[in-house]
Amino acid sequence: MKLSIIIPIYNEERTLAEIVDIVLATPYEKEIILVNDCSRDRTPEIMAELAAAHPEIRCFHHEVNRGKGGALATGFKQVQGDVVIIQDADLEYDPHDYEILLTPIKKGLADVVYGSRFLGGRYVRVHMFWHYLGNRMLTLASNIFTNLNLTDMETCYKVMTVDVARRLDIQSRTFAVEPEMTAKIAKMKVRVFEVPISYSGRDYAEGKKIGLKDAFIAVWAILYWKFMA
Repeated sequence: MKLSIIIPIYNEERTLAEIVDIVLATPYEKEIILVNDCSRDRTPEIMAELAAAHPEIRCFHHEVNRGKGGALATGFKQVQGDVVIIQDADLEYDPHDYEILLTPIKKGLADVVYGSRFLGGRYVRVHMFWHYLGNRMLTLASNIFTNLNLTDMETCYKVMTVDVARRLDIQSRTFAVEPEMTAKIAKMKVRVFEVPISYSGRDYAEGKKIGLKDAFIAVWAILYWKFMA
């Protein structure tokens, strides 16, 4: 089983090399697809250095910023593996959790696996109550309209077979990509599992990008992909 690990990147010069090193150390056959979403820092140079040193890394660059959804859409078009993992470029999500994320798929039980920050992983940073509450409310709203019973719709860690990934046809160009993917996965009637993951969340001083406006965009996306798409 070959993994296609997609890493969308926007101004992550501080953490990019470290997270890629951790992903490279995971014991799986894999390709790593780095998608630079028009970063203004040293991200492109770091990507070039990583790709030169590791043949399993492929790099793609956007000349204009297309948001996380746009970066994922680019990455999904390039996958050559059997299972797709979405990995953020910061250090909030721990690649050591790949094994628990992959287990339901490896056992033939699941087509899609969500990694939940709220099911009790090995460690979870305690901070930002309003961000936590927003995540839970958005997950509840998504569940109402998808009839899924997720605890963490907004999680970065979404793992899926390549067949599911290729059917998603991502349209969102913002963090609305999370409810879009969830709505489309629900409509596919595929087998969805959820597993606990570790989480070391950043605050805004540390570079966290998602904010209040993204919550309103997510609500709109939940309604759009249920009733208008």
